[in-house]
Amino acid sequence: MTKILTIGLHPSAIDFSGHPGLDEATLAARIEQGEAALHAAGLDTVSCLIAADPVVAEEAVRERLSAEGPFGLAMIGAGVRVLPEHTVLFERLINVLVAAQPGIRFCFNTSPETTIDAIRRWT
Repeated sequence: MTKILTIGLHPSAIDFSGHPGLDEATLAARIEQGEAALHAAGLDTVSCLIAADPVVAEEAVRERLSAEGPFGLAMIGAGVRVLPEHTVLFERLINVLVAAQPGIRFCFNTSPETTIDAIRRWT
């Protein structure tokens, strides 16, 4: 079975002012429900919720890779990928993952609820 690293912004790292109807507690609950669905489906996933700061995030991912790898698949959340202010963060994560886990595959969700669909495309 492929071991999967799921990476997303920690809810405390998000500025919710541009997301009406969404707050830290609501997003945290959605992430938790998504992770529960992954485990209920029998997928071997390890979650890594990161800060928005690229240096801090890279350190967190490196720690997870070292402690719990190797991983065959990495799912990087939409919050990291779609906001222009996180471009450098996204680039650093991709480069860290490729360097640390040659041959790793990537998948991308559009929300916590679509994480399982993204993973199933590659497992």
